[in-house]
Amino acid sequence: MIRIFRIGLAAAAVTASAVGFDPTPASAATPTFDRLVAYVRAGDIYASKGATERRLTASGGNARPRWSPDGRRTAYLHGGRLWLMNADGTGQRRLTDRPAAGPAWSPDGRWIAFASASCSGGPGVYRISPAAASPAPEVLFPADCRDMAPPAPAPARPATGTLAERLRVDDAVAWSPDGTRIAFRGGDCESIYDACLSLGNVATGGERVLAAYGGGGQEFSGFAVVPAFRRDGAKMTWTAYQDSMPVHVVEYDLAAGTSRQLGGAEDREMVYESQTRALLTGRHKNGSWVLALNLATGARAPFHPGSQPAVQP
Repeated sequence: MIRIFRIGLAAAAVTASAVGFDPTPASAATPTFDRLVAYVRAGDIYASKGATERRLTASGGNARPRWSPDGRRTAYLHGGRLWLMNADGTGQRRLTDRPAAGPAWSPDGRWIAFASASCSGGPGVYRISPAAASPAPEVLFPADCRDMAPPAPAPARPATGTLAERLRVDDAVAWSPDGTRIAFRGGDCESIYDACLSLGNVATGGERVLAAYGGGGQEFSGFAVVPAFRRDGAKMTWTAYQDSMPVHVVEYDLAAGTSRQLGGAEDREMVYESQTRALLTGRHKNGSWVLALNLATGARAPFHPGSQPAVQP
């Protein structure tokens, strides 16, 4: 079932009665794709188009793979740092010593954005060149930190606890298809709300609140994390949590300012495969699976055990 709801003040707050969750996906043939889908299982990254899969890493401690715009490379996290590898898993190299969260490529492939601590002490967004021999990260957000030296790297702290507790501090970012904006957790809105998701203008440094929870007149507490854009930039998605509701997926229409909840209870980390199909992480066979989601009907089909899907351009 897909339920549509409207975000108030750009804040994703809905009542529990407004949400209907789908049952566990029915068994079916493994979905197939024209492009590779990367995902994480037991700390390693795999890639697949259908029933067969290829393991790209074998070291453990890997997370949040993201394909380059040309599909030839993958940015990912290893040991809480930003790394880069070829699409077949070769050529693995570290890009920065800074602790990093889930990366995002600029549409022209010249930059990789990632989140790390800012000069203000909260989450900040940086960009780094994947081509430079000794790349240095540049501050993008908060804009007030652009003229300041980045703070010294601090030890990465692995997230622990329940699913909601782990996701609450996930700082994965998303770069808009037109290259002008980056979505990220936190921002200037944290001075008003307990938790928020922002859309920052790369050129000007200005920020727009996409979702907010707690404080500032918001009734519900919660969070919004792991944003992703549709390829045409008209819609985006994020993972949300709210009082009296489990973790769930929100799809947001940027022009209309309306939202709908997709998938089922504990579905998360949705990325678009096309305008009619997406992939997300959900529960299946008592574990985390990557599921294919029909955006029109809400039908979910198991793809592979794992999480954190990313679709090759």
